[in-house]
Amino acid sequence: MIACVFTLGCKVNEVESAYIISAVRSLGWEVTDKLCPADAYILNTCAVTREAEKKSRQLIARVRKFSETAPIFVCGCSSQRDETPYYGRGAEFVCGAMDKREVIAAFCEKFGGQPDYGVYPAQNKTRAFIKVQDGCDNFCSYCIIPYLRGRERSRKAEDVLKEAEAADCPEIVLTGVNLSAYNDGGLKLDGLIKSLYGIKKRIRLGSLETEKVNDNLLNALKGLYDFAPQFHLSLQSGSTPVLRDMNRRYTAESFLEKCDKIYGMFPAAAITTDIIAGFPTETDEDFKQSVEIISRAGFARVHAFCYSPREGTAAYKLKDLPPKIKSARLAQIISAAAEAEKQYILRFSGKQLDFIAEEYDGEYTVGYTANYIRTYLPAQLQTGVKYNIIMGQPFKDGALAEIG
Repeated sequence: MIACVFTLGCKVNEVESAYIISAVRSLGWEVTDKLCPADAYILNTCAVTREAEKKSRQLIARVRKFSETAPIFVCGCSSQRDETPYYGRGAEFVCGAMDKREVIAAFCEKFGGQPDYGVYPAQNKTRAFIKVQDGCDNFCSYCIIPYLRGRERSRKAEDVLKEAEAADCPEIVLTGVNLSAYNDGGLKLDGLIKSLYGIKKRIRLGSLETEKVNDNLLNALKGLYDFAPQFHLSLQSGSTPVLRDMNRRYTAESFLEKCDKIYGMFPAAAITTDIIAGFPTETDEDFKQSVEIISRAGFARVHAFCYSPREGTAAYKLKDLPPKIKSARLAQIISAAAEAEKQYILRFSGKQLDFIAEEYDGEYTVGYTANYIRTYLPAQLQTGVKYNIIMGQPFKDGALAEIG
């Protein structure tokens, strides 16, 4: 029997789907994460934007192209927000994002068996994502996720350590809906990181809140056996007035100060970010500042997207900007981000970095450096092995390199 567990959305959703995959495999099923012919489907949905919800609702129609009769189970943020469209399209069972074990229980009720709820999420050969936190108390004015994920809560540090020790891969990524809010009975994120000092693997962090970047955190990261110096700091806007309207708790200048602090400790660090184009109160001058901060911060990569009104959020009552304005601004941000990424990559041309091989596409071995440059080597290398490489010029969505 084959089950398909298909995911839309963030890394946390992917981790939770990986847990579902492990639990279903414990029942003796073969499981894939690609849409294909299968005997059952579990769909993990997203609600971060209107487009994400639209794609989530369309998943059932996509599944029916592969199977007209296989049972479909739905979970995730979109179905947490509204289960009706999924039942209306013929789903067998629908639950939300709060406790996705419900979808496993429903699967077992349909097909029989007792799953192993104690399994760790399925991982690939090169990277294990470890979810250490869930929920968010920030309530940014544009974001629906705190209403769907609930209040902040964290895993026990000892449980995180056990999962990290069990990971059979060269890299671990700590992730959460609001990773910066990690708090295990007073043990904060820097303390969790120190508890992982004995882990002899590369460790990478998920997205961080800017105001949580401080000396304690950076010094803790410095002490890791192999820290991947990539910091994803969600900026959202380069305009301080817009940040205030978004209910973000920093200014554009304080964001740049945090970037400088990171570069001071980790000179090769990649700082990546998110930027929203066309927030309702964003003027032409505000937008100009969002474009300018891309080069000022030296971003290695920018995830840019148009503002999406989300009913139930504080910003929903604001008058939305015309789609043409938002699209034009998004195009400018993407262009500026591409140039910043190119300049970041060029900094390392001719320099030696380490690289973990992830896949061979028939011509190049592809993977990521510690500072998150997607790298292409024109040779077939062993997957899951770390190599020293010499970086070359920008190439495709990253850089060319050769064995160093």
